Amino acid sequence: MSALPWLDPYDDTQPFPNPERALTEPDGLLAVGGSLSPGRLLRAYRNGIFPWYSSGQPILWWSPDPRTVLFPERLRISRSLRKTLRKGVFSVTMDNAFDMVMLRCSEPREGQPGTWITPEIRVAYNRLHKLGYAHAVEVWNGRRLVGGLYGVAIGRVFYGESMFSRVSDASKVALVALCDQLKRWEFAVIDCQMRTDHLISLGAENIPRRLFLDLLRRFCPLQSPPGPWRLDPTQPLAGDS
Repeated sequence: MSALPWLDPYDDTQPFPNPERALTEPDGLLAVGGSLSPGRLLRAYRNGIFPWYSSGQPILWWSPDPRTVLFPERLRISRSLRKTLRKGVFSVTMDNAFDMVMLRCSEPREGQPGTWITPEIRVAYNRLHKLGYAHAVEVWNGRRLVGGLYGVAIGRVFYGESMFSRVSDASKVALVALCDQLKRWEFAVIDCQMRTDHLISLGAENIPRRLFLDLLRRFCPLQSPPGPWRLDPTQPLAGDS
C-alpha cells in the first residue's frame, strides 16, 4: 500500500487518481485514505470508484477492470423466480427502511467471519440517504423484512452496494423490483462492481472499465428522480405480467 496514493482526510476537494492507474493485483485497488464525506463519496462514484475495506483498515478505494454491470432490461428471471413473483407472497417497498436494510446486509454470512459494512459505512450511507442519493428496496413477508438491497443513484446510474435474503428468492425479488422501476425511469445501468456467479446468473456482465466510465460521463449528469423513492403502484413486477 505504500506505493498507492494517499488521500488527505481533511481535504475532500483533493481529486482521485485516474482509474487507469488502479492496480491489476489486487484488481482495481486505486488509493488509500481520505474520508467518507458525501462530497468525497459522490465524487468517487461519478469517477467509477467505490470504497471497500474491512474494520481496522484504512479506507480503500477501488476501480476494477473489467467492471460488472447489469443493464436493467437484461435482467434474467428464471422460471422458478417468475413463479415466486406470481404467488404474491412478498410485498415490496422503496426507501421505507433504509438503515434496517443496511443493518441486515452487514450481518456476517455463512463462511464469512466479518463484514465490510462497518458502523462508519452505515453512518456515511445513511447521510447519503438523507441527502436523496442512497436508496433501498425492501421485501416483506407480512411485517417481517426478509430481503432487500441498497445503493447510490447519480443521474441515471444506480450503483449497487449490497443485498441480503432471509428466505429463498427475497433478494432476487428486490432486484426485479429495482430493475422494473429503473427501466420506467430510463436508467442506463446498474453498477455491480465485482463479478460473482450469482450476479452473472441474473444477467450481469463484464464490460471494460473504459466503457463503464463512458457510460458514467453520459448518464451521471442527467436528473435523478427525487427521493424518497417509491415504486410505481400501477405497474406489476415483471413476473406478474
